[in-house]
Amino acid sequence: MTATDSKPLHHAILGAGGVGGMIGACLAHSGAAVTLVVRRETVAQYPRTLRLDSPLGKFEVHVAVTAEVPPIDVLWITVKATQLNQALAAITKPGSIKGMVPLLNGIDHVALLRSKYGAERIIPATIAGEFERVSPGHVAHRTPFALLNVSSAGRNLLGGTLDDLQKMGFGCRFIDDEATLLWGKLVFLAPFALATTAADKPVGEILANPEWRSQGEACVRETCAVAIAEGAKVDADKVLAGVAGMPGSMRSSMQKDVEQHRPPELDAIAGPILRGAQRHGIDVPATKRLVAAVERKVSAWAQTV
Repeated sequence: MTATDSKPLHHAILGAGGVGGMIGACLAHSGAAVTLVVRRETVAQYPRTLRLDSPLGKFEVHVAVTAEVPPIDVLWITVKATQLNQALAAITKPGSIKGMVPLLNGIDHVALLRSKYGAERIIPATIAGEFERVSPGHVAHRTPFALLNVSSAGRNLLGGTLDDLQKMGFGCRFIDDEATLLWGKLVFLAPFALATTAADKPVGEILANPEWRSQGEACVRETCAVAIAEGAKVDADKVLAGVAGMPGSMRSSMQKDVEQHRPPELDAIAGPILRGAQRHGIDVPATKRLVAAVERKVSAWAQTV
C-alpha cells in the first residue's frame, strides 16, 4: 500500500459518533475528501456538514454521506465494539478499499477484521481523548489532548495523513510492536472505564477517594501484568502517573453508555484482560470486582426496560 502523491486521499468514516466525527472533521479541515457512512434509514436527513468544538479548533466542514462504503483509500472504522458486526454490512466491496484503520476499544476486533478482509488491508490503531457526538453532525472534543497511535504497517499509506493531523494538534505516532500498540491503550482505558463506571464518578473523584483509587490502581497493575504476559512493553508506574495527570472531569464512554442505558463495551474492554489472565494463570481480583460492579449496574436498568 502506498500513498498517491498526485492527489489527496479519500477517507470514509464508518461510525459517525464522537471518535468518527472527530477524525472526519479534522481530515476534511485538512483538505481531504471525507465520506460518512451511516445507517441507510438516516442518509436522507443526515447533515452534510460536521461541526467540531475542540481545543484544537472550532469549525464546520462539508462531507459526503452514504449508506455503503465507496471505493476509497482509507476506511476508518469507529463504531462501538457492540455494533461492529452490524456495521460491517456497509462494506460491500472490500477489494476497493486500500486500507482499513479500526479505532475500536479493545483488542479482539483486529483478528476478526483480518479474518474477513485480509491481514494486509488492516492497519491497527488506537485513539485517546474524550470525544462525544452531541447530535448528528456535531462533535465535542472535551480533553486538551487527542492521541493517535498507528501500526507502522500503515506508514506508507497514512504518513501524510498523520502529518496533517499533527499540524492540527494531534499527537501522532507510528508504533512497530502491535502488542504494545493495542495493550498500551488498554492498560489505561480498562481501569479508567471500569472504575468510573462502577463508581459513577469522573476520574478526579476516583483519584480523590482512597477506596476507589486503590481499586483502580490494583486494576492497572493487574492489566499491565496480563499485557506483559501477552508480549506488550508497558510499565504500571508510568500508567498510574498518566492516569493521575488526566483532566479531573474526564469521564469514560462506558460510564456514559451505562448512564444512558446503552449496552457498554464491557467484553471488548475487560474481556481481553480476563481471558488473558486465565491463559497465563494471573490473578486479577480487582478487575473482576470492578467488572461485577458494572454488570450489576447494567442488570439493574435492564430489568426496568
